[in-house]
Amino acid sequence: MGRKAGGLFINSKRLGKLQKPCMKEMTMFLSCMATNQSDAQACAQQKEILNACIESQSKKNRKSMGSINYQLQRLNRGR
Repeated sequence: MGRKAGGLFINSKRLGKLQKPCMKEMTMFLSCMATNQSDAQACAQQKEILNACIESQSKKNRKSMGSINYQLQRLNRGR
């Protein structure tokens, strides 16, 4: 409805499913919480590992180039 016919568009929600960098650490932490009846002190090591993974994946360390759809619109204007 909101897009012009023939324009370039990529569903960025589908691209997000391709890589899940901290999924292993998250499942380890959640399984630890489940086995220890949500005792945070018993799962402190898994929590630290998960936090380290999330910190390494933060947007602070990456250069933002804009969304993929923004870049496609820029290409479309140049034609």
